[in-house]
Parts: sequence; C-alpha cells; structure tokens
Amino acid sequence: MTLQVNKQAVANAFGRAAAHYEQHAQLQRLSGDALLALAPAGFGPHLLDAGCGTGWYSRYWRDRGRTLTALDLSPNMLQTARDQQSAQHYLLGDIDEVPLPDASVDGVWSNLAVQWSSDLHTALLQFLRVTRPGGTVLFSTLLDGSLHEVHHTWAQLDGRQHANRFLSAVQFDAATATLPIAKQQQVITLHFPSALSAMRSLKGIGATHLHDGRGASVLTRSQLAQLEQHWPQDESGYRLSYHLMYGVLSK
Repeated sequence: MTLQVNKQAVANAFGRAAAHYEQHAQLQRLSGDALLALAPAGFGPHLLDAGCGTGWYSRYWRDRGRTLTALDLSPNMLQTARDQQSAQHYLLGDIDEVPLPDASVDGVWSNLAVQWSSDLHTALLQFLRVTRPGGTVLFSTLLDGSLHEVHHTWAQLDGRQHANRFLSAVQFDAATATLPIAKQQQVITLHFPSALSAMRSLKGIGATHLHDGRGASVLTRSQLAQLEQHWPQDESGYRLSYHLMYGVLSK
C-alpha cells in the first residue's frame, strides 16, 4: 500500500521536536526495549540505525561494541545524534531510498520509523538490500488502532482527523507476504494526567504531521474542556494506546 507522504514536512515536524524529544519518548523506549529482546546473539557488528532520531539506540549498540551508521530524514535529529556521539557514521536520508551500497551492513535496526515510509514493502526491501547475507533486520511499526483515543475524542468534537491512521494488520501482512519475516504484535497503553498532556506527548515526539497536509490547530478553551470531558480514561489517567508490530527479517 502506497501512501502520499510529504517527507519534507515529516522531517520538519521531527526537527522541531529534536531538542526535547527524549523527555517525551516513553513509547519509543518501550518499543525499542521489546525489539531488543528479539535481537539475535551477535547482532552486528556493523549496524544501520534507520530512523535513528536522537540516537538513543545507536548509543545502546555503540556501547556494546557495534559500529553504527545513523540514518535519519531530519537534519536536526541527525545533528542531535551527532552531538551525543551516538554513532561512527551519519547519513541524512530516506528509508525508502537508503543511501548505502548493497550488502554494506551486517544488520538493520529500525525502531518506530517505517510508519513514515511511503510504502512499507519498499522500505523493508531497502533494509534487506543493504544487509549482508546472514544478517538480520529488526524493526517496529504502528498499526491501525493506534491513537484510538485521539480519533474517538475528536470525532465527537469536530469530526476532523487529528492523528494519522496506520496500516491494518491485514495490510501489513499483504506488504510483507513475500518477505522472510517473523512477527509479533503488542498493545502499549500510556497514561497521562490530562487529555492535553496526552496530545502534547504527540507533539513532543514530533508525531504531529498529518498526511492530509493540515497543520496542528490551536485549541480554544471550549475545545480543551470538551477534550478533557470526552477523552477515554481509567483509574490510571487519560489513555493513549498504541498497537505495535515487531518484525525480524532474515537475509
């Protein structure tokens, strides 16, 4: 399934979040740690971190003796990773057109990046292309059902889309049907003290770009009150749910 993704707008949204990304990146830590559990022994030694963001997991693998090439679409994110000496090599580029030669790394790590691809199948083929025979591609992505609370609440307020929708499990299966993949799903639910803080968490990680081209709007006081009233919550607070898919591709 091909999406019309404005890559420059995506890069700009994440670039604006680069300075404060890590303080909001709870989901990215949880998904990344789950992905770590799927890594084969000896993953590496030369790894591509595709969609490296601020370089958190580049540093994780670097500290364990791997050689890292950090790739990101956002110049600001890549500079933040560089400022923290996250990797040995840095590449500004698109996961749909990875700017590396064939068979140039031993493995690819990509935590919550391929949902910004124009075509999942294309991105995964790129990961396999740059991986040497015997290597492994580890990735995580979001599925339909993610951000249900955002869709549910705003549907009652203005009927407009305020968060992107993602591939369904059926569409994911279709996109990966011809690939050597092992996969598993997980639902992660985060809790916040208010609906506004839940929405701000999305802005904090740069996930505010809408594929339909609309920018984020400023909330009126009335809208904020309605948001707090309608947002799903439980005893732990205001919910924000994510449906994740983890994939392991063997070359």
